[in-house]
Amino acid sequence: MSAEAHSGDYYIPNPSPWPIIGMVSLLVTLMGAALAMNGVGFGTYLVIGGLLLFAYLLYGWFRDVIGENLSDCYNKQVDTSFRMGMFWFIASEVFFFLSFFGALYYIRVIALPWLGGEGYLGPTNEFLYGGAFVPDWPSAGPAELGGGFTPMGPWGIPAINTLLLLSSGATITWAHWGLKVDNQKQLVWGLVATIILGLLFVGFQAYEYIHAYSALNLTLGTGAYGSTFYMLTGFHGFHVTMGAIMLMAILGRAMKSHFSAHNHFAFEAVAWYWHFVDVVWLGLFVFVYWL
Repeated sequence: MSAEAHSGDYYIPNPSPWPIIGMVSLLVTLMGAALAMNGVGFGTYLVIGGLLLFAYLLYGWFRDVIGENLSDCYNKQVDTSFRMGMFWFIASEVFFFLSFFGALYYIRVIALPWLGGEGYLGPTNEFLYGGAFVPDWPSAGPAELGGGFTPMGPWGIPAINTLLLLSSGATITWAHWGLKVDNQKQLVWGLVATIILGLLFVGFQAYEYIHAYSALNLTLGTGAYGSTFYMLTGFHGFHVTMGAIMLMAILGRAMKSHFSAHNHFAFEAVAWYWHFVDVVWLGLFVFVYWL
């Protein structure tokens, strides 16, 4: 069914197995993770199998959607649905990170002063810690859970990674400008530069984690600071990795000339996601590393 010939129609896809496959892959992955964390040997294999099934899901479902798009099945109403879907997906990601930033705020601004003797919990410090707990941040919490540690400063690798992500925001925008004027060379090279910068970011973050564990004794077991540091930066690193994979898929499509100046929402969706990742990192750099 052509979008031009039936511009008022809404495209209804054929029955698809992908939602069921997605449900099974997530169920197997989560069950495997629960078993693995409780020492059940085959749990690890379930996690691997679930992730492989999920990778197959992504490949097959995106293949079908790309084929439908290239077959001219979609119209403006479908395009609007895709845009709304991506908007609400990014909105859910915003609230996901806000929950972690909120936890960080609660620990630093509310819990630590209370434990240190402020407010109606004033006697707590005396009763539980003999007045020895100092509510300074960064803190591993009362009794310095996990032992002494060195906090991660803002300069060095964090500053380099900030430069890398800000530069990647510029390169993907440059690629978008090229796409709008049907400049395939600018589009492709802009995507290549963005992917390289994203992978460099992930590589530097991996090195930062290794250094933190081996030299700074900064681990997930280092109380409140360690747990919030790794939860916030770790989930962000995961999002950068996913964004880089999506950019690779878009690069492959761009090299096959799938996009035009008037039909390229797949590129726009990934660009929105990448800019979101950039903005989240700026918040992390300020509130996790700097302040």
